[in-house]
Amino acid sequence: MPQKDLHKLLERIHLRLDESMVGIAAQLADLDAADLAELINQLTLAEAAAVVSLLPVPRAIEICDQPTMRRRAAILKQLDPERVAQILEGLSADERTDIIQKMGLHERHRVLPKLNPEIRKELEGLLQYPAHTAGGIMTTEFVRLDPSMTVSDALKHIRSVAREKESIYACYVMEPKTNQLAGAVSLRDLVMADLEIPVAKIMRRKPVTVNALDDQEAVALKIAKYNLLAVPVLEKDGSVVGFVTVDDVIDVLVEEQTEDLLRMAGVEPGALDKPYFDNPILRVVRKRIGWLLLLFVAETLTGTVLRYYESELARVVALSFFIPLLIGTGGNAGAQTVTTIIRSIALGEIRLSQAGRVLAREMSTGIMIGLLIAIVAFGRAMLWGAPAPLALTVSITVLAICTWSTTVGSLIPIAAERFGVDPAVLSAPLITTLVDATGLVIYFSIAKVILHL
Repeated sequence: MPQKDLHKLLERIHLRLDESMVGIAAQLADLDAADLAELINQLTLAEAAAVVSLLPVPRAIEICDQPTMRRRAAILKQLDPERVAQILEGLSADERTDIIQKMGLHERHRVLPKLNPEIRKELEGLLQYPAHTAGGIMTTEFVRLDPSMTVSDALKHIRSVAREKESIYACYVMEPKTNQLAGAVSLRDLVMADLEIPVAKIMRRKPVTVNALDDQEAVALKIAKYNLLAVPVLEKDGSVVGFVTVDDVIDVLVEEQTEDLLRMAGVEPGALDKPYFDNPILRVVRKRIGWLLLLFVAETLTGTVLRYYESELARVVALSFFIPLLIGTGGNAGAQTVTTIIRSIALGEIRLSQAGRVLAREMSTGIMIGLLIAIVAFGRAMLWGAPAPLALTVSITVLAICTWSTTVGSLIPIAAERFGVDPAVLSAPLITTLVDATGLVIYFSIAKVILHL
């Protein structure tokens, strides 16, 4: 549907909510699932719940299965538990688990008894795994093959169970007696093989696997590294309990990147769990105030440094003109380094044992950047009418601060990783605060030598 028509329908829903939504139901039925999910994302919770309640159950299932659909748990909580159970039963196991995990205990107790006993038992088993692990995002609906099957038997089996499984592209060959993973075979391999060949002859005997308690980010990186459509999830005893698909991994990467960006900005994770306008202001304040208070206290070091060099500033007032320029440049250089190092650590390009190489590389980079900016800084200071000794002080300080900030910026993420702290939590806020205070010490120390203060 064109955006213009979508906006008109959105306006109608806003205006008709307090009267009757029945007239809008026909228009909703004609919408593409992706467009309807986009429309629901723009509604308030009450409006979204009203729209979903108008949809036939199969259509509601299709909408809730859309990857772009947000607030699924919050919307379903507004509906009758019986209807919620019908929608959940139509979703894949991992989607069901994700929605239930985001519901409160009260809502869970209302919905779970309404589910089919078999699905409820499966769901309760999946809820035992922590939310951010392979077990917490996996689905249990995979195609099991027997090693004694021929390719023809396997294809017939896949056709018979295809409607019940989330994915049929990756199939797993299981030992009948032990339920251990014997190998993996793709649908493509089966289609291309001779029909009478045993599955055991074409399967990969040692497929890439993950453990049920592995962190979801590690699972995502493994799928990306080996270019997999799916990866089997094993329990401690080696039995297969499910698998994680590539579409689940995309959701994980988006979630992890959002968390890292928030942490680098000094905002607690969870601040964007809801759409922007659905987040209460008090909750937003609570998520932001902790880091801001901590950084405020840390920034008082800058004031302490300024008071210490108060006499030097009084004698050469022009020194103060360049303070924002210098500490801003140092903070920017350090932030660039921190971001680069965090990304490289996340991708496995940097190991802790390589800290020395990283330090030398970033120090060299800082010196080169500092020299280039120092030339510009000297010229800029002269254009502002500063005397040559002061311009020289500024240019040498830029060189020193850039070298210092890139060096420290390379070590903070590595040190955080070494001590088991998420580098994104400390690095960006810490480097800015640290460079502000130490940059001033460097500036005034150089000024005392060159200007004979």
